[in-house]
Amino acid sequence: MDWTHYRFRTVWELPAPPTDVYAVLEQAEAYPRWWPQVREVRPVDEHSGVIRIRSVLPYDITITARTARRDPEAGVLEIGMSGDLDGWARWTLTAAGPGTRARYDQEVHVTTPLLRRLAVPGRPFFRANHALMMRAGRRGLKARLDAV
Repeated sequence: MDWTHYRFRTVWELPAPPTDVYAVLEQAEAYPRWWPQVREVRPVDEHSGVIRIRSVLPYDITITARTARRDPEAGVLEIGMSGDLDGWARWTLTAAGPGTRARYDQEVHVTTPLLRRLAVPGRPFFRANHALMMRAGRRGLKARLDAV
């Protein structure tokens, strides 16, 4: 088993239609306004940016995100990542009654020496850290959608 490899899947049920959810999620530079753990997004060009993330653990993760797929009709937003994490992440939005089911899938390898050294003993903490970040993201996105 590669202890530096992670796969995550999170599903959020949101009370807004997929087009509204997509409109918020495609504006990555606005994530810090509603997702507390996304501390900074610096656009590099129209297809990429540098993102700094910090959840409960006292460590900043910095990645460069590049658009891999942007398909509003299919409800898919996907990025490739490099930096402290190397891999990809994808939002898939589907109608669920009057709202949206937002599925977030992510597959990454940790690249930083410190996090690689802590891969085995730190794994449960890293997974919990991710879960807490996603929970806060759902709350923030719901509040953002309620305000729009």
